[in-house]
Amino acid sequence: MTTEGPIVIALDTRHAPRSAGDFLQYVQRGLYDQGAGFYRVVRRDNDHGTPPIEVIQGGLLDENDPRALPPVAHESTRQTGLHHLDGTVSLARGAPGTGGGAAFFICVGPQPGLDAGALRNPDGQGFAALGQVVFGMDTVRRIHAGDTDPALGEAYVQGQMLKQPVRLLWAREVK
Repeated sequence: MTTEGPIVIALDTRHAPRSAGDFLQYVQRGLYDQGAGFYRVVRRDNDHGTPPIEVIQGGLLDENDPRALPPVAHESTRQTGLHHLDGTVSLARGAPGTGGGAAFFICVGPQPGLDAGALRNPDGQGFAALGQVVFGMDTVRRIHAGDTDPALGEAYVQGQMLKQPVRLLWAREVK
C-alpha cells in the first residue's frame, strides 16, 4: 500500500527465482514498511538514456540503508523468458549482479529496451524482470505523473526525482 493507493504484484518465482525471491525477502522482513517508497519517475520528457523508457523506481529511500540485503546474481530476460511489458516489476542495477530489492522499478507501457540484448545498457544484459502488477496500475500511473524537481539528482537521474517521494506504507505477502 502506498500513499497514492494500492499496488498488487504477482511475483514469478518459477521463472525468476533469485530476483523474485529477493524481492519477497524484503516483503517478509518488513523492509518496505519503513523508509521505503517511490522516488524516481522516468518519462520521455526527462529521460537521459537511449532508447527512452518510462518507469517508476522505488525501494529503500536511503541508498545507504544498513537493512539492505546483499545483491543477487543477475537473471536476464534471456534466461527467464520474461519481458518488460506494461506493469512489469524489475530490479534496478548498475553492473550485472548488483541489483536487489533495495531498488526496483515498474514499467509504464511496454519497455523492450530493458530486455536482454537491447541497447539501454551497454553490457546488453538488460534488467531482471521478476513479476507483474495485477492490480493498481492506476496508482502506478498517478505516481508516474508526479511532480519532479529539475534540480534534484545527479547527472543521469537529474530531473527524474520526485519532489516528494510516494511512501510505501506497508507490503504483505498474499498467497
